[in-house]
Parts: sequence; C-alpha cells; structure tokens
Amino acid sequence: MNTRTRPTATKVPPVEETRYEEELARRLVRADEEAFAAIYRRWGSLVHTMATRSLGDTHEAEDVTQQVFIGAWRGRHGFRSERGTLGAWLVGITRRKIVDALAARTRRLSLIESAAQDVTPAPPVQQAPDEVLDRVLLVEALSRLPHAQREVLCMAFYEDLTQAQIAERTGVPLGTVKSHTRRGLHRLRTAVDRGNAHDTGV
Repeated sequence: MNTRTRPTATKVPPVEETRYEEELARRLVRADEEAFAAIYRRWGSLVHTMATRSLGDTHEAEDVTQQVFIGAWRGRHGFRSERGTLGAWLVGITRRKIVDALAARTRRLSLIESAAQDVTPAPPVQQAPDEVLDRVLLVEALSRLPHAQREVLCMAFYEDLTQAQIAERTGVPLGTVKSHTRRGLHRLRTAVDRGNAHDTGV
C-alpha cells in the first residue's frame, strides 16, 4: 500500500460522519484495504498538517505521515472504539510519531555538535539556545547547502555513514568528503548562530 500520494479529503454529510467513521474502524480491524485507503484519504491531510507544523519540514512530515498510517495498519487490532473515535486514535499515533521524529532530530544535532568540535575550535561558552529554534534553523540551513555538502552531511546524519563509507558509496575521494564535511558543518553552525542572534535581537 502506497501512502506517499498526497491525500485528498473525502467529503461526507455531517449527519453520517459518525456512522461512517465507525464503519471504517470496523473494516480497518478486519484488514479491509479499501477502508484503509478511505481512512488515509479522510485523515491524511490532517496528519500531514500536524507533522509539518511541528517539524517545520515538508519532507520529514511526509515520512511521519507514512509512519502514522503504517503504524495504524499494523496496530489496527489495538483500536478500541470505547476509548475514543478513529480520528482521535490517529491523532494520538501522530503525536507519538512526531515526538519520535523530534527525538531523532535531537540525536542528529548532537552528532553535528560532536563532529563540529572535532574539526573546528571550540566556540566561547554561551547561554544554551532554544532547542526547538535550533532544530528549525538547522533543517533550513541544511536545505540551503551546496548539493555536494548537503549530500555528504545527510548521509552522515540520516544514514550514520562514516566518511570512508560515504567516499565508497559516492566515488568521491576521501579527502574531498572530509572537505565537504568540514565546510558544510561550518556553514550549518554559522547559519544557526546567525539565526539565534537574529531571534534574540543581537
């Protein structure tokens, strides 16, 4: 089942909404794929919007949306109508997946900081910036890097590849990979620092 296609909301008359939702829930538990597709069309936009607002990144929000509906399908037998509606159940799954995505992003930030300390002098001790702001600034800065630097850093952060593994996969000399990493990290840190200074009015 492909959940990558952007969902289009299904219009249902208000009087029939509750009955329709209950029927979808019953069919979902029975592993009805047509019902699952209807559920995705009905709530996919809501899930994607929640993820986008929380994460600030469309591509990451698409990944979370897919994870939500995969999780709903795999965990369909855990749905209990007496505990709430199908929509509320999906929202609960969405919130948990968003928390997971933010936690994973925090781990990547730690990797960036660790790697940056290895290739550049330690910066002066300053008051710790707001973590959420850092996350947003980091994602934005990463998207603006030159392709070669972004590709190397994404492989390191998202796939946990070493520089030697990146060089082997891309066919780029190891020295060039190290150079892209060093320059990319420097640009990321500069962008995050500039964003924090702008936000605090410095």
